[in-house]
Amino acid sequence: FLQMKFDKEGNTTYFEKKKTELYQELGLQARDLRFQHVMSIATRNNRIIMRMEFLKAVITPEFLLILDYRNLSLEHWLLNELASQLAGEGQLVTYSLPFEFRAIEAILQYWISKLQGRLNTLQPQILETLEALVDPKLLSVDRSKLHILLQNGKSLSELETDVKVFKETILEILDEEEVIEELCLSKWTDPQIFEESTSGIDHAEEMELLLENYYRQAEDLLNEARELRVLIDDSESIIFINLDSHRNVMMRLNLQLTMGTFSVSLFGLIGVAFGMNLESSLEEDPRIFWLVTGIMFLGSGLIWRRLLSFLGRHLEPPLPPHVPAVLKKSQPAAGRVEIKTSLKGETFGLGRGTLTN
Repeated sequence: FLQMKFDKEGNTTYFEKKKTELYQELGLQARDLRFQHVMSIATRNNRIIMRMEFLKAVITPEFLLILDYRNLSLEHWLLNELASQLAGEGQLVTYSLPFEFRAIEAILQYWISKLQGRLNTLQPQILETLEALVDPKLLSVDRSKLHILLQNGKSLSELETDVKVFKETILEILDEEEVIEELCLSKWTDPQIFEESTSGIDHAEEMELLLENYYRQAEDLLNEARELRVLIDDSESIIFINLDSHRNVMMRLNLQLTMGTFSVSLFGLIGVAFGMNLESSLEEDPRIFWLVTGIMFLGSGLIWRRLLSFLGRHLEPPLPPHVPAVLKKSQPAAGRVEIKTSLKGETFGLGRGTLTN
């Protein structure tokens, strides 16, 4: 393992060590160092083993050991922030408590900040994409915007999963009082000195408060992600409604043109009849052409208007039922309730209520 070691004063050392030598030195089992990309917090032989996906750490009362830290964002945090936090120079609220409290809080703070940063990156991108898609003036949807929204939605789902796993990991510890006691390493190594903190609260209660704090932060973060998910779903509904509205307009226009074609074709039969190679006395009159043409256009127009009127009557939405503004119910008989409702702006609720026995 490529390791980075931090002591109580924030001093840092780097070294490599084989897995067999490492777990023998720490008094652990080989399975304890079987680090996978999972999230868990466990105690073994007065050691705290924290797995935060790619972040793998072993905490003792004297030092913090980071294993396989070859990650760009992780190295930046290790070199610039973690050492000062462990030395009590940062903004950790557990700086007056034993070393393992500072180490646990620093790791939890880093992880919740990383999750918050992912949400802060996704949120403006999603809002900008939704604002461009929900515009009612657009007759079609930009496929590039939909592709961006699909990618952001997938990233949001991954973020929700990571936050849920983080929250459930902390919740499992909060439900086990014995595990909280085991996380207080200094309490077991030197109980006379570390039995109580300066505020008179037992170290187990301090650890529980610390975990509950980050549990609440994870819960708030998950609620923000859920609200963003609901906004995406609502925006998709609005997009579908806009597309359906434009589709209905096109269908209505198509229906109107079809009815117009039908009207012209219906009275065009007159012209077809005169265009046949049949002789009659009507074609000799020069006024018949204008008379037949006028009847064709006038009849087609009248039929088309009648069809449009029929279409409008059947497509208009029905009017909502009339609801009276003031409801009054008066029963003068004894033993009943008399209710008078007033909808004046300066009052709220019932105007008067009289209950007789």
